[in-house]
Amino acid sequence: MIGKIKRVLLYLFVSSFLYVLITKFVDPPITITQLTNAFGLGLKRDYVSWDELGYQSKLAAIASEDQLFAEHIGFDFDAIEKSLRPKKKNKKSKIPLGGGASTITQQVAKNVFLWQGGSYDKYIRKIPEIYFTFLIELIWGKKRILEVYLNVIETGPGCFGMEAAARHYFKKSAKSLTPAQAAMIVAGFPNPKKFTASPMSRRVSWRYPQILRQMSNIDTDEDIYTLLRK
Repeated sequence: MIGKIKRVLLYLFVSSFLYVLITKFVDPPITITQLTNAFGLGLKRDYVSWDELGYQSKLAAIASEDQLFAEHIGFDFDAIEKSLRPKKKNKKSKIPLGGGASTITQQVAKNVFLWQGGSYDKYIRKIPEIYFTFLIELIWGKKRILEVYLNVIETGPGCFGMEAAARHYFKKSAKSLTPAQAAMIVAGFPNPKKFTASPMSRRVSWRYPQILRQMSNIDTDEDIYTLLRK
């Protein structure tokens, strides 16, 4: 019995390692999230290269989702520690303060290699998510992680990737997006089926000016500038 378990674990490790290695150079053919959407909302996606994604798309994603992306090793431990504290509420708005702790790398690990789940299975998914997060940081590197993220992330009803969203919402390429347009798309990431850039949902109209300010703030950060300009 122990021998069979060892063989299964070895097979899982070797196959997952090979798949991560292959997807360093080849775009993931399809994700579970894309597959489930294809039967309802359809599937609009256009994988494009690093250069074709454009500077503003990359900057908006980092500004909104993971400002320490260029520095951490896949996990933002300060954010994780903060997320474990009891949530405080603003007495006026009753809106919980603070955001999630998932980095861009963790989101890629979940979106590409695992599945989108609810609260009931998040602890089951956490161990393989940690494994794949370490693995893609080691094998892919930051540039490839961000490139894949911006190609596979859900960006609208049936849309995946910044290129598909740019075509859907603004009739242009991702590379041609203005800072405001990139921020509008990224502002809908928490629930892109509901939070749309056009017609602009209430959440996007409130959130995208904040992302624009953060884009301006981090644009001169040396680590981010080096990553995005190379």
